[in-house]
Amino acid sequence: MELNANTIAKGVLLPGDPKRAQYIAVNYLKQTEEFRLDNGITGYSGIYDGRRISVAGSGMGIPSVMLAADALYDCDDVNAIIRIGTCGTAQSEVNIGDMLIALGCSTTSGINYRTFEGDLFCPVADFEMLQVATDKAVAMNIGFKVGNILSCDLFYDLTESEANNRWWDFGVLGVEMEGAGLYTTALKHQKKALMICTVSDSIINRQGMTPKQRETSLHDMIILGLNSIYEFCD
Repeated sequence: MELNANTIAKGVLLPGDPKRAQYIAVNYLKQTEEFRLDNGITGYSGIYDGRRISVAGSGMGIPSVMLAADALYDCDDVNAIIRIGTCGTAQSEVNIGDMLIALGCSTTSGINYRTFEGDLFCPVADFEMLQVATDKAVAMNIGFKVGNILSCDLFYDLTESEANNRWWDFGVLGVEMEGAGLYTTALKHQKKALMICTVSDSIINRQGMTPKQRETSLHDMIILGLNSIYEFCD
C-alpha cells in the first residue's frame, strides 16, 4: 500500500541501502506499509514495541542523503533521523565490529563550502539523541565509541592514500560517505539527527567482516537504532 508523507513517523531510521531498509521493515516492524516521497525515496512505516517508526534507504553519498533528509524533514511530523550504516577505519584501537556513534562529522566534500562561501562549517549530532543512544547502548551491554567520523565523496580513493593519514592522526575514528550531509541537513531544518556505524573494514590491515560478524554486528546496530529512535516517536 502506498502512503503519503503525512503517514511517516516522527522518527526515521535511514540506512544507505534500500534493501536494508526493506529488511528492517520485514524483520523488525509489524503492520508495515510502504510510502513514497516525491523525489523517489521509498520507505516503510510500521509498529515497533507499540510505537510507529519509519525506515527508508537514502542511497550512497552526501548528495543522496541530503536529498532524502530534506524530503523527510519537510514532512510535518518528521523530527528525528538516525542513520545506521557501515564504515571503515584506520585506527589501531578500533576493531572490526565496533560500534561508532558520530559526535561530529568531518568531510572532504565541497558541498558545505558552497553553502558557507568557503568558510568551514562543523556539522554535529543532536545532543539529546546522542545521549539517548549512548544510554541505550550501555543498558543493552553494547560496546561503542563516540567521536569524529569522516564523510567522503571518494571513499576508496581517500582511504587508499597515504597522504590522508592526517585524519587518523587527529583522532578520526572511521570513514563513510553520508554523515556530514545528514547532520548539515538536520541543522538547516533545526531538527534532530544522529549517525551510528558498525566498522566493517580495517584499512590498515585490509581485513573485513566475515558473514557471521556482519550478521551479528548489524543486528546490534539495528536494535540500537530502533530503541533510540523509539524515544522520539511518541
